[in-house]
Amino acid sequence: TSFTQCGHGTVSSPTMGERTSHAPGTFSWVDLSTTDTEGAKAFYTGLFGWDTEDHPIPEGGVYTMLSKGGKAVGALSAVQHEGQPPAWNSYVTVESADASAAAADERGGTVVIGAFDVMEVGRMAVIQDPAGAFFCVWEPRASIGAERVNEPGALTINQLNTSDPAGAEQFYGGVFGWRFEQVPGGERPYWGIYNGDRLNGGMMEEQPAAWLVYFGSESVDDDAGRIAELGGRV
Repeated sequence: TSFTQCGHGTVSSPTMGERTSHAPGTFSWVDLSTTDTEGAKAFYTGLFGWDTEDHPIPEGGVYTMLSKGGKAVGALSAVQHEGQPPAWNSYVTVESADASAAAADERGGTVVIGAFDVMEVGRMAVIQDPAGAFFCVWEPRASIGAERVNEPGALTINQLNTSDPAGAEQFYGGVFGWRFEQVPGGERPYWGIYNGDRLNGGMMEEQPAAWLVYFGSESVDDDAGRIAELGGRV
């Protein structure tokens, strides 16, 4: 299966990676919660060539926008609670953050943070699925989320690791209307997650339960070879 067909929104220009909107049910944004914001900036800008721009948060702290060619690709900020592990967070565009949170709750999920306004840019909620994986829903206003996807240095696929693939299919199908199809072959079962007719993500039976974020790369081998030099680990 080719993940280059991933359906992150509608094509708005001849540049295939640029977006001006994302269809409801599409993964549209990622941000990193980290214990070392300066170290994360150095690592990811070195790896992907991203530009950074710090924005103070009204309640305190800084939200750093990450961009490529002047277009937003993600963000990072400090973890909010002591002992919270660093993690990339996956956001799904929805028509209503409130309705999506309610739908998740009705289907056995946990609404960790109820729907709230993020200034004028959008409205969001943080949810945990029945197996324990966290994700966010995003109701766009001034910000659609990622403005470039499906290219090197940009979001290209989101993968669910879960102990309960059947339960995940029932839960996410109910909340977002996603369709799951098992990919033929392979040593381990893998499912493609479709939003309408577009590939939107993947799923594997694995612990711990979590959503993983994949960024495009011109050469996985070359990028992997530079990770240790940048202070990361393969």
